[in-house]
Amino acid sequence: MYFMQLSLLPSDEQRYFLDLFAQVIFDTRRNRPRLKTICNQRVPGDLSVSCPTRLLHQFPEGTIYKLDAKLVQVPGKQPYLVAVNQRSMQRALEFYEHNRQLQNGVVRARNLTRAKRSSSSF
Repeated sequence: MYFMQLSLLPSDEQRYFLDLFAQVIFDTRRNRPRLKTICNQRVPGDLSVSCPTRLLHQFPEGTIYKLDAKLVQVPGKQPYLVAVNQRSMQRALEFYEHNRQLQNGVVRARNLTRAKRSSSSF
């Protein structure tokens, strides 16, 4: 798979990426949900994606979205992506089962059980 080193892109050239996958995570520093790209794509994993927070409140943390995005590179700052066509942003059908389990609470309950087991082993 092809991975791009974003620092090598000319800063004056606009870049658009189609069909990227990004996961909702909870940013404890900002105390709100955020989108981060997932690994094994044309862009690095853990790259921030800017989009309206109200969209991220509709589904639980861990939900994976499929989106188109524009790369933004500001000198002296980390590059990030801005979701385009934000009103049509939807959950990824490729991760349907994962998203369905999140919405039903199955994944969250499984992770809580693992956390309890690991904390009791100390």
